[in-house]
This record gives sequence, C-alpha cells and structure tokens, in this order.
Amino acid sequence: MTMKQTPSQTVGPYFAYGLTAEQYGYPFTAIAGGKVADELCTGDRIHVTGRVFDGNGDPIDDAMIEIWQADSEGRYLHPEDGRSSNSVFTGYGRYGTGTDPQNRFLFETVKPGSVDGVQAPHINVILFMRGQLSHLYTRIYFSDEVEANAKDPVLDTVPEARRETLVARREDMPIGVVYHFDIHMQGEKETVFFDL
Repeated sequence: MTMKQTPSQTVGPYFAYGLTAEQYGYPFTAIAGGKVADELCTGDRIHVTGRVFDGNGDPIDDAMIEIWQADSEGRYLHPEDGRSSNSVFTGYGRYGTGTDPQNRFLFETVKPGSVDGVQAPHINVILFMRGQLSHLYTRIYFSDEVEANAKDPVLDTVPEARRETLVARREDMPIGVVYHFDIHMQGEKETVFFDL
C-alpha cells in the first residue's frame, strides 16, 4: 500500500488516515463519521447538511467538522450525566467536507432536546481547516424552534442581525427531515463563532 502525504494544516498536521480517511481516499474507515445516531436511538431522525465557504464564497474542500450534541431527551453521553436515557447514543460525529462531490458535510442523527429546559435544542460545532491558527466553535439552532430560540441565553448574546447565521433551515425531503446549515468563514454572511 502506498501512503499519501499528510495534508498541510495550520492547526495540524492532521493524520487524515485516522481522522477523515475517506476524505483523502485512504482505504481505511475513520474512527468517527457522519452517522451520529443509529437505528436503536430514540428520537426524531434528522439529517444536517451544509458546506463551508471561504471569504470569496468558494466551497472549502478540506475542512473537518466535528459535532457534539444531546440526545432527544436533552442528555449528553458524559460521565457526569448518569441519566443515560440513550446509552447507545454517543452524540459525537466527524465529517470531512471533501468526501462528497459537492463538498458538503452530512450528519445523520436525532434532533436534540433542550439540555436544561432553558437552552433551545442545538448542536455544538467545531471547525478545523487550513489557514486557521486554532479551531473555531459555533452552534446549530433549528428554524422550527422559533419560541425556544427566542429564549435561549446563548443565542441572546449574539447581535440580533447575526443570529440567523446560527439557524439551520428545515426542509422535508424524501430521505426525511433535512436541516441546511452553511458555514461562512468571512464576508457578508459570516457565521458567528464563539470565543471559548
């Protein structure tokens, strides 16, 4: 087998054969992927898809997206949360944008519940890509959670004119419920990133 060069990354180097093997054509299965919830997980099945765009509006083909979310009951798989209502649900996924011909990311999961009865349902996102000195954090909220979004304390810290950059729009498609969420690195539609 011929090994390929590790992709050049400012926040790397990434060892793509272990992180996003399919993105670079390695004959390995990555340790995490886009399927966050399997058939044994309870909750409403959803797909979350989108692309990452640079400042010129061109799709980025080598970004890596990681997500972490609560299950449909608002519970994380975490040692400090012993409720484990959905013990087969990890809530974690990873996807490389170059895997798909349109440079999309695609996660199959369940719609998260409110974590504490205060925060609106959301998915936490970490973005890695070339040219970054450090990874970026953002969130995905849902367009059909208008009332919950209006009360969310984290979303409330975002200037009102920019909140829409954190909201995925719902579309009912033959494969089921799909939420579209594009990430814009710069420009007029720049996604809000959190300073953590």
